[in-house]
Amino acid sequence: MTVDHDALLAFLTEVFAGRGLPHGRAAEAARALCHGDLTGMDSHGVANLAGLYLPLLDEGRADPGAEPRVLADLGAAVLLDARRSLGLWAASEAMDLAAQRAGEHGVGLVSVRGATHLGCAGYHALRAVERGMIGVVASNCGRQRIARPPGGAVALLGTNPLSAAAPAGAHPPFLLDMSTTAAPTGRVRQAAREGRRLPEGVLCDDHGAPVTDPAAFDAGRAHLMWLGGEAGRFKGFGLGLLVEVLSAVVSGAGRGPDPDALAGDGGPSGRDDDIGFLMLAIAPDALREGAPADAEELFGVVTACPPAAPGDPVRYPGWHEHRTARERRAKGVPLAAGLYAELADVAARAGIPAPARAGEGR
Repeated sequence: MTVDHDALLAFLTEVFAGRGLPHGRAAEAARALCHGDLTGMDSHGVANLAGLYLPLLDEGRADPGAEPRVLADLGAAVLLDARRSLGLWAASEAMDLAAQRAGEHGVGLVSVRGATHLGCAGYHALRAVERGMIGVVASNCGRQRIARPPGGAVALLGTNPLSAAAPAGAHPPFLLDMSTTAAPTGRVRQAAREGRRLPEGVLCDDHGAPVTDPAAFDAGRAHLMWLGGEAGRFKGFGLGLLVEVLSAVVSGAGRGPDPDALAGDGGPSGRDDDIGFLMLAIAPDALREGAPADAEELFGVVTACPPAAPGDPVRYPGWHEHRTARERRAKGVPLAAGLYAELADVAARAGIPAPARAGEGR
């Protein structure tokens, strides 16, 4: 079924406001959460409302009234304690601050500790693009460990997402948004819910043999592989460690590779508390004139590349997502029947209307 986009945002805003978030921040959290569904990354959208974000608030692991605190301010670089605020809006405010400082200094870096899950990292990177800047986002998973280092017997790192976004002139913005593992856990669980097999290269067993049953992950019979698969696993692992350094070592947030992790039994351990973010904004025209025009030409050349297969044009990360978001804003956001029923249950418990289907009005 298809749900009206504005109605979905209004519903999510009411749900978050009902949990104690100030209205403006509830609305920002709603936009960040809905970004996954808008761009086709359904595993990171409203499917996580009842299973991830509401439990964070209901269990007191996220504080709806938290006010981030500045711990250090060097002008172009700021250290923030998020104080358990909901990462969906706190990451956006951190990127906005980074962009503000980049407007003053050419570059702005905001390092955050004490945070909770930020949703799609790419949503927050795009906030810099809205100001004509390049945005970079790195986030660890706090003290949650999901993936083992190559050759290791215990899990040390989370999925550690990394994103970068850049203006492309008249073209859709460039947007790279990825986990450093072969897939995020949300995508594995979504496949399990839908009864789909996974391709080889996402999960493996303790002996390195490929596993295609997504249910094996939560059953403890398989663990995530690194980006790059078996042959390139050190690249994904290296990127995962880089994210850990940028997001946790710089900020002082909780680390996956903590001495406590060495006592693990091989499966996931720890919780995603005290997450660290790195928000970086770069003003591309601060040092020279012509950078925006060069970016437009760069991405224009990419899309003009002759395709190897006729009728299958060359595109870059972010192009398809931009087009999908534009279509879904106009025509509605597709939601699985089971997910809509879950949202309707949340609505009933909150005493508010469920989001209207597209064409029905609210």
